[in-house]
Amino acid sequence: MLRLIIILVFLQFTAASLFAQDIEAPKKEATENKRVSFEYELDAYYSNIGLYVALTDTPIPDAGEKAEIEIYRDLLFSSYIPRFLVLEAAVFPMPELGVMIKKDSPDVYKSGEITNDLNLVKAITAGFDEPYSLSLFLGNVVSFSRPGEKHKQGNFGYMGYLVSTGNYNIHDNVLIRDDWYELEWKIKGDRKFPTHDLHWSFRAGVKMHNNPNIKDVLYVSLRRSRLDFEASPYSIIDNSGFEYIYDMDSKTLKPVRHSFIVDKKWPLKEEQIGFSMALGFIWEAKERYSGPLATRADKDNFQIVIRPNIQF
Repeated sequence: MLRLIIILVFLQFTAASLFAQDIEAPKKEATENKRVSFEYELDAYYSNIGLYVALTDTPIPDAGEKAEIEIYRDLLFSSYIPRFLVLEAAVFPMPELGVMIKKDSPDVYKSGEITNDLNLVKAITAGFDEPYSLSLFLGNVVSFSRPGEKHKQGNFGYMGYLVSTGNYNIHDNVLIRDDWYELEWKIKGDRKFPTHDLHWSFRAGVKMHNNPNIKDVLYVSLRRSRLDFEASPYSIIDNSGFEYIYDMDSKTLKPVRHSFIVDKKWPLKEEQIGFSMALGFIWEAKERYSGPLATRADKDNFQIVIRPNIQF
């Protein structure tokens, strides 16, 4: 918990410092040859701060308004020789809140039980296996901006290789001691313009646990989310998103988890924010956790996910 508090304080003071800076520079200035820079993202479920280090003298290229397929192509053919390093510290506030409520306010947690298989606190905070993480990315980065518009924080696309680590796992809203390591290849983008926000992530990798009661897994994940201030608030295609994660046993290749979540967004153009409501499910094979962590040794686990959020 102390580590989480330190990271949150670090995020708060860094964010305040960054907000104080003038970020309304023109496109030419945004693409200057800066070897080191800081970027951050703030979100109820996933907040992070990253240190970006250029490994060459080439500045971060600006993809502007290129089509998605062009961005994927450009990044794909250049990711074999990493030109950027990103060191990222991330926290997952809502999952950690679920842990705190169950531990410190058991009556509140118990009052959220609708049925034996549905607890509202768990449903709202489910979907993330760690309270925080530290990651190292090697690959290529592009930024997104339009002429005459300010460059928003976190407005980047990435493709490359990511190594992540942490020392705790969250299971059933309880912190479990576990030194885990993750290696993945990923393509990720956060494209934030005044007219729309577009986020995507496609990744595949392996996650290994030192805790013998947690399965090592291979996984693939797809995520895409769009918030469009020009489209109708009732548009399903322009204001929606989805995420799918498939985990398999690293030894037998049998499935141990399916996670599927879809969301609907309602944009507020004047405020440049959007409300979202995500619904989905997480299915876990009974073999994913064993020993004292096997809460249901006789059958698989099915968890409903309810995820309200505000997108800035």
